[in-house]
Amino acid sequence: MFEKVKEMIAEQLLIDEDKITPESRIKEDLGADSLDVLQMLMTIEEDYGVEIPDEELAEFRTVEDVVRYCDKNVKL
Repeated sequence: MFEKVKEMIAEQLLIDEDKITPESRIKEDLGADSLDVLQMLMTIEEDYGVEIPDEELAEFRTVEDVVRYCDKNVKL
């Protein structure tokens, strides 16, 4: 799941995938703003048919946070 999330973030933020690690902070390290985060989460919801509650969204700080949520809630 990390590879899929990494690819999506790189595409969304127009950055090199090599710069993205599980520990990367989405806003601070990767330069995402609130709109970028919202678009990324909408993409996850659309691609995987899940709905991410606002309280979960507030917990997403790192790439690993997003991957962990997807691992737990997305059925591939």
